[in-house]
Amino acid sequence: MGYVKTAMLMAAMTALFMGVGYLIGGSGGAVIALVVAAAMNAFTWWNSDRMILRMHNAQPVIRGDRMGLHALTAELARNANLPTPKVYLIDTPQPNAFATGRNPANAAVAVTTGLMRNLTREELAGVIAHELAHIRNHDTAIMTVTATFAGAISMLANFALFFGGSRERLGFIGTLLMMFLAPMAAALVQMAISRTREYAADKAGAEICGQPVWLASALEKIAVGAARIDNDAAERNPATAHMFIINPLHAYKRDNLFATHPATENRVAALRQMASRGGPSSGAAGRMFNSQGRGRGGPWGYNG
Repeated sequence: MGYVKTAMLMAAMTALFMGVGYLIGGSGGAVIALVVAAAMNAFTWWNSDRMILRMHNAQPVIRGDRMGLHALTAELARNANLPTPKVYLIDTPQPNAFATGRNPANAAVAVTTGLMRNLTREELAGVIAHELAHIRNHDTAIMTVTATFAGAISMLANFALFFGGSRERLGFIGTLLMMFLAPMAAALVQMAISRTREYAADKAGAEICGQPVWLASALEKIAVGAARIDNDAAERNPATAHMFIINPLHAYKRDNLFATHPATENRVAALRQMASRGGPSSGAAGRMFNSQGRGRGGPWGYNG
């Protein structure tokens, strides 16, 4: 059902983009809008990972790092039947993480230093598993495309004021309304897609790490940290907020129309309900991490 809903929302985004193009330039404008959208998405799809990692000044983590972060990611990637993604560390005290990349073969997982300091090894495994689920579900590509569409629709809506075709069809007041309503509609669709994919990644991430309660506990800690600690790079680049496991800009108490993420308490409740039903809890990941013990900050005591 999640994929069907996502496909319907993507179709709505495409139709909205072409509709704005039609209002500006008629049937020819709709075709031009579609061509422009395809070109923009192709460029963004190919370069999105490098662009986003650069925005957040993410630094690569190499195999054999003293934190064991790369090894942990590689083990979870094997559980998910994925190639090991590139691993990055972002120097910010806010606990958070995101995944990016156009496909599983060209993907990256980035975690913050705040996440490393505040989570146990098990909770960190839950977060990384969630990000690997996004990669396996191709959510990173979907969210890149929707963000590009939303930006392009806003740009087209602003252009409408300077083109006679839209004023002839809608009048001056109608054109002004379109300038505000079209970007708002695009943002709503983008946010709805993001929320749908977060729930799906929570479920798949719990299956990858073998313990839903690990991710549930991590989400609770991250939500508290994200609400009180600023993420300066995210504030400078708010268009990337939907990629993080928890909104880095501000917290929402419920799944309202303008939230980029589901309410954390709803996600936690779904994961704990999943755990109460008895699954998944005894996979290879669960056995591996149960043998490693627990401890605040993980076994490495990250102080970088």
